[in-house]
Amino acid sequence: MVKRFFSAMGREIRGLHEAAYVLAIFALLSSVLALFRDKLLAYTFGASHSLDIYYAAFRVPDFIFALIGSLVSASILLPFFIDSFGHSHEEGKSFSDAIFTSFFVVVIFISIIIFFIAPWFVPFILPGFAHDPALPQLISAMRIMLLSPIFLALSNLFSSLTQMRHRFLVYALSPVMYNLGIILGVFLLYRWIGLSGLAVGVAIGAFLHMGIQIPFLSHERLLPRFTTNLQWSKIKHILLTAFPRTLTLSANELAEFIFISMASLLTAGSISIFNLAFNLQSVPLALIGVSYSSAVFPTLSRLIYEKNTDAFLQKMITAARHIVFWSMPITILFIVLRAQIVRVILGAGKFDWNDTRMTAAMLALFIISTVGQSLIVLFVRAFYAEGKTAKPLLINVISACTIIILGFVLIHAFDHILLFRFFIESLLRVDGQSGTNALMLPLAYSIGVILNTVLHWVTFEKSYKGFSKPVLETLFHSFSAAVIAGFIAFLGLRVFALVFPLEKVWGIFMQGFCSGLLGLSTGAIVLILLKNTEIAEVWRTLHSKIWKVKVPPAEVERL
Repeated sequence: MVKRFFSAMGREIRGLHEAAYVLAIFALLSSVLALFRDKLLAYTFGASHSLDIYYAAFRVPDFIFALIGSLVSASILLPFFIDSFGHSHEEGKSFSDAIFTSFFVVVIFISIIIFFIAPWFVPFILPGFAHDPALPQLISAMRIMLLSPIFLALSNLFSSLTQMRHRFLVYALSPVMYNLGIILGVFLLYRWIGLSGLAVGVAIGAFLHMGIQIPFLSHERLLPRFTTNLQWSKIKHILLTAFPRTLTLSANELAEFIFISMASLLTAGSISIFNLAFNLQSVPLALIGVSYSSAVFPTLSRLIYEKNTDAFLQKMITAARHIVFWSMPITILFIVLRAQIVRVILGAGKFDWNDTRMTAAMLALFIISTVGQSLIVLFVRAFYAEGKTAKPLLINVISACTIIILGFVLIHAFDHILLFRFFIESLLRVDGQSGTNALMLPLAYSIGVILNTVLHWVTFEKSYKGFSKPVLETLFHSFSAAVIAGFIAFLGLRVFALVFPLEKVWGIFMQGFCSGLLGLSTGAIVLILLKNTEIAEVWRTLHSKIWKVKVPPAEVERL
């Protein structure tokens, strides 16, 4: 049974849509578990000071992972592995051993330093907790979570090898295991050892994220080992290539870090609501943007290696069109159905109606940048496939600076311009709520992301003429269908409110589900009438490939 499971996980998938859909299926499973995780947290704590501490403890480990884990990510290492293993298995294995050894030592060293300076470091970066009696708990939880960047950095390295072989099932299962570990911490360990139990769950999840890939790598003789032959010239080359990417991710992580720091000074529960809403808006990003970008990246790297720029451009156009096709209607429907989504997923226990209203408002402000976030992932992967890491760095630094500045400016404007405050609170239906100035954080984030998307798009179009026209055509079709779908869904909410009991969770679910289904059906009809290319391609893929394609068994192949 176990052998069959790992054999299935090791199967090879090469088609773009098939790989993207497989990744999306597992991303959906992971997202369901992540939402269940958040449901447990919301039920147990509500948007409270305790949950603020848990989320705040994540920030330093996440930042370390952005600094170190990005150096060994698939988007950096995959082209190098394709080149090294393309010469011989022995050369590639020697290279992966050197990468494993050097970066393992680095991440351990940094984590140990942070562990010891935490009592002086944490109050500085999270000023809202500087004089909080719960500060020792926060520091203790953060120290335990320092294990997560170690395991996740190694998992990044391992995933480069699994994606190189097109073993997307192994790669896709990793985040599922990560969320299972966190759920274990919330559901079981918290009852035993309190907040530290939640942190232990995070560490266990990170270990499982890495560990699920080990059987396949071991079977394929790809599992890295410690070595004294560190190949400094190649590592130096990787560092020079990866350094801009690390700064790119660090810029985005720094923006989120500063937002959490700002939120620690706002009303209690602001950090919790920010994170819960951010996690909800990350679901379509994981299902669409990350799935398509991950599926196409090995092919993009190979096409650049083969200097086949025409095929490279066509793959980019195809991926971008389908990202837009799927993202746009989901964005509109999330905005229309935001209250139903939040109430059904999070609304129980200590997570009351006021928490629901604020989280729904934040979700609406986050979700308007979903299309942009998904396209940014694709553009960045494309630039990395070419080895052009400086362009995404500059663009992301500009975007991160914009986000941070806008965060301060918008909060100041919200607190001092009553008309602006009244407009935002009325638009998002949070009149009379406390702590509504926290809504300026997701608004600043989305504006910065949209700017980021435009800059990436324009930069890519300058290098590859002809990219924009077919993608903009899809954008027009998808936006038109999405607006109509959203309007029909909005009307459906009014109708189904008379049918289902809204004082019950199942009634709210059915109201949102039926309205969303009605909207999506209408949108699909509009796309068919517009003779949209993507909906026809989706149908062909689902009808003739997903359940009919014969997937070859795992075997060692060279690209």
